[in-house]
Amino acid sequence: MNHNKNLLVELFVEELPPKALRKLGDAFAGVLRDQLVAQGLAGGGSVLTAFASPRRLAAHVTHIASQAADKAVSQKLMPVAVGLDASGGATPALLKKLTALGADASAVAGLKRAQDGKAEALFYESTVKGATLAEGLQKALAEAIAKLPIPKVMSYQLETRCELPGWSSVSFVRPAHGLVALHGADIVDVEALGLASGRDTHGHRFEAKVDPVVLRDADSYARQLADEGAVIAGFDARRGEIARQLGAAAANVGGGAKPIEDDALLDEVTALVERPNVLTCTFEEEFLAVPQECLILTMKANQKYFPLVDAQDKLTNKFLVVSNITPDDASAVIQGNERVVRPRLADAKFFFDQDRKKTLALRVESLGKVVYHNKLGTQGERVERVMRIAQAIAAKLGDAKLGQQAVQAAQLAKADLVTDMVGEFPELQGTMGRYYALHDGLDAAVADAIEDHYKPRFAGDTLPRGNVGIVVALADKLETLVGMFGIGNLPTGDRDPFALRRHALGVVRMLVERALPLHFHELTRLAFQAFGPLLAKDPSVELDEFLIERLKGYLKDTGYSVPEVDAAVYARKLTEWSSLPKRLAAVRAFAALPEAPALAAANKRIGNILKKSPESADAPVTEALLQEPAEKALHAAMQQIVPTADARFDAGDYTASLQSLAALRAPVDAFFDGVMVNAEQADLRLNRLGLLKSLHESMNRVAQLERLAS
Repeated sequence: MNHNKNLLVELFVEELPPKALRKLGDAFAGVLRDQLVAQGLAGGGSVLTAFASPRRLAAHVTHIASQAADKAVSQKLMPVAVGLDASGGATPALLKKLTALGADASAVAGLKRAQDGKAEALFYESTVKGATLAEGLQKALAEAIAKLPIPKVMSYQLETRCELPGWSSVSFVRPAHGLVALHGADIVDVEALGLASGRDTHGHRFEAKVDPVVLRDADSYARQLADEGAVIAGFDARRGEIARQLGAAAANVGGGAKPIEDDALLDEVTALVERPNVLTCTFEEEFLAVPQECLILTMKANQKYFPLVDAQDKLTNKFLVVSNITPDDASAVIQGNERVVRPRLADAKFFFDQDRKKTLALRVESLGKVVYHNKLGTQGERVERVMRIAQAIAAKLGDAKLGQQAVQAAQLAKADLVTDMVGEFPELQGTMGRYYALHDGLDAAVADAIEDHYKPRFAGDTLPRGNVGIVVALADKLETLVGMFGIGNLPTGDRDPFALRRHALGVVRMLVERALPLHFHELTRLAFQAFGPLLAKDPSVELDEFLIERLKGYLKDTGYSVPEVDAAVYARKLTEWSSLPKRLAAVRAFAALPEAPALAAANKRIGNILKKSPESADAPVTEALLQEPAEKALHAAMQQIVPTADARFDAGDYTASLQSLAALRAPVDAFFDGVMVNAEQADLRLNRLGLLKSLHESMNRVAQLERLAS
């Protein structure tokens, strides 16, 4: 009889790498379930629950059969002409094939014939017995282990068994010490990593009530581990409990205190503890004189603590520790953590005090000793290029003061790379530059630009807060893009070691979101000029295409369709991207009009005609040569409608401009129904081409409407 019960599989291991734990847990459970489904042991209604703690990977799957149903299989053997001789008897080749399948000559009469392509083939139909759960789980377990996204494999020796001579070694993410496989209350006999399955697991290293924890059945796993083993086995459940305790501890501190929000840190801490216990600790207030970014980073990165900030997001001298033990008296644990964090904070204070003894301006010279790239020189040379690009951009914007501040900020923007603080915490580059610039008495706009020139650092990050920061950020990113494109260091597939896609997206966002009156292709060329003779190849055209692709991706991510984006981006003579949001809104409004499909199709048709007729390039329109009623009507309609559309375009009302053109639908349709464009008479042909060219240019000022044609 086939019994459906719930299944529990657990690998008990030594402490797993915390940053990979969630992925390991999800992958182990997911592949195990998928393999059971593929073998017919689990169905679509089976529910998967993944468990992952520092010392275990486990999966609970509902409705697992003890044996899969038998399956009818039809196997193609060979063409009839090969398998049967002239008299219809089996050839040696056919008999050999049947023997390999466990059949004999008696099966020949039962073979099916069916058309296979152009020839008729023989098929052997049989019933394959469904896999038992032990067979299927053994295969599923092997597959789940093989497909784990292990960051780094380690090899270790199995525990010696007296009956086994010599040593046996196993490769896995961490040494494994236990395997549980329960179907309901029954043990499923499987092996993995040199371990035989059973029902025993282990709880918390120090606080489990019993050891081992003997599991009653598959469904009691999480409950028994919690009650007897002092372990919250589920990653999400443990993460939720930590978040709850962090909030409660912050509320007890009072004053609107709240823990720093950091999902990555919360995930990592969840992967470090099995039974979380949040404790509140304190450090000396004198350390608050150090920039809070330094203190927060050292507490999070080095100690995995959660700093507490007040209602104004200002750092307090309290922090939260997620302990893995719950003693009756936690004072020793609290004091231990306070003692550990003090030297870290003292180091940060020492670095900050030492760094301020030397101005940023005096550090610039040291950048000449720091290699940026072996083909692009030092950081000092790079700074010179960024300064030249920043000055050129400011000149394009026509602001002399902006140019002075941007050049100063560009000169100092990388100086904090040679400070002690950034040497210890590279993540603080830019941030420390701003603090040191303010300490040196520099203008706030320059100091802000030093910090902001790295922005946007990631998807969704804010843009630089002022114009000086925008100019320096543009210059810095363009220098990187031109330099890397110029030496052929282009992104390929998933590889982008110099983050060129991110830099390009930053350029796109600044030009669009800040509505800057700058031509992107002029920017790439002036950036190239800053390199002087260093780059033999001008990568501007290639880089322009790269930027356009990032632009299109960015606009699509804002909710516009591919045709809408392409129509706006490829508008006639579009150079500044500042107008794109308004153009896109106009395209969407136009596309909703009943006349839009016909006009888009006509626009595409006109474009094709003009491409095939280069003679139309300078063809003027002469009213006297308009003969057919339809072409006269189109010309008259254009005389009335196009000036209105142009006026609205020049006023920046792109939506109204496009909608004005909708009135041209009827005369355009009538023109193509009643006029032969390619007339034999040359002057008539050129006049009609000129009319179409004028229409095409007017229609494509806001957007390239043919992109909307289906």
